[in-house]
Amino acid sequence: MVTIEALLLVWGVRDEDLERLPVDGYWLYGEYDFIGKIYAESEEEFEALKRQIARIVGHNFKIFPVKYSATSPSGPVFGEKVEVSAYL
Repeated sequence: MVTIEALLLVWGVRDEDLERLPVDGYWLYGEYDFIGKIYAESEEEFEALKRQIARIVGHNFKIFPVKYSATSPSGPVFGEKVEVSAYL
């Protein structure tokens, strides 16, 4: 299983569009209009979230992955579980 956490920044978007985002976050006033945190349980889910955000706000966003972790169902020694996490 893969877990991805990422930071979402949005700018230049109407308030009505920000309300439609599938991400919990905070409204900002300044260079960016919105900041939020994205959680995805797989790379496919992460890509689907990116496409959904792009349909709502166009190209006025950046996503910065901050944590990528994976769990192997069978570890390298005696079948134990091994979890690997990387902060980017």
